[in-house]
Amino acid sequence: MNAHVIKFDSQGNGHCLYTEQIDLRALGELQIVRAATIEFNNDTAEWEVKDSENQLLFHHPFHAACLAWEQQYFNR
Repeated sequence: MNAHVIKFDSQGNGHCLYTEQIDLRALGELQIVRAATIEFNNDTAEWEVKDSENQLLFHHPFHAACLAWEQQYFNR
């Protein structure tokens, strides 16, 4: 099982990958901003992880591999 990480910046804002394992509502008001999307590319038959500016960060035939990569990348 991978650890869930919440990082807080100097303004007190928390940054993390969403998980239902942590009730983020308990922290107060939420503002959700997507860091990345994972979508299937029909032309390449692979899943792609793209950042908020639509830049390709990672791709793999298996969705689970993209999820694992995303968690490792954003929790570094």
